Amino acid sequence: MERLEQQMKFILEADKIKNIYRQTYLADGKRKENDAEHSWHLALMAVLLKEYAREDVDLLRVITMVLIHDIVEIDAGDTFAYDEEMLKTQRAREVKAADRLFGLLPEDQEKEMRDLWEEFEAYETPEARYAHVLDNCQPLILNDASGGKGWEEHQVYKNQIYKRNSRTELGAPKIWEYMKKIVEKNIEKGTVKDDETDCRKEV
Repeated sequence: MERLEQQMKFILEADKIKNIYRQTYLADGKRKENDAEHSWHLALMAVLLKEYAREDVDLLRVITMVLIHDIVEIDAGDTFAYDEEMLKTQRAREVKAADRLFGLLPEDQEKEMRDLWEEFEAYETPEARYAHVLDNCQPLILNDASGGKGWEEHQVYKNQIYKRNSRTELGAPKIWEYMKKIVEKNIEKGTVKDDETDCRKEV
């Protein structure tokens, strides 16, 4: 029973992710989404959009990756994509959280989950690249659906979106083309600020 108890302890601890709210509004704009909703949405997208991945991917690895990629925010908190100061300490905060949270699991599952989390962070495998496409696309389509509410709230510029997505094309070119059309549409609407700095070529 010790193994099962460890697994159950982790599962109950993971429930706290439902209380971690992100900066992205739901499509209807009525409230901001939480990390659990975000992770579920990515898992659904992983299944539905697999045909657009540039490389063949192990879908189970991708689904597991997106389900756990933000679990560290239980301890580390949500780091807004464009908060330069918080981004400076993000890695240190999240590594500490990963040590504690994955450490609740039996040793073999601790290694499996930690390795997948690190794989996502490293952004080097086909699965990680595809998972990042989903992680970047989902808030973008929600921002568009909510009328650009989150972008306006944070005064987001085009170059910030392009910089964050500098490697999205590597994971799924067609999805990136779709995303760019959404960005350009919102620049015309004024919900995304235009600027002369083009970060599309930054890596």
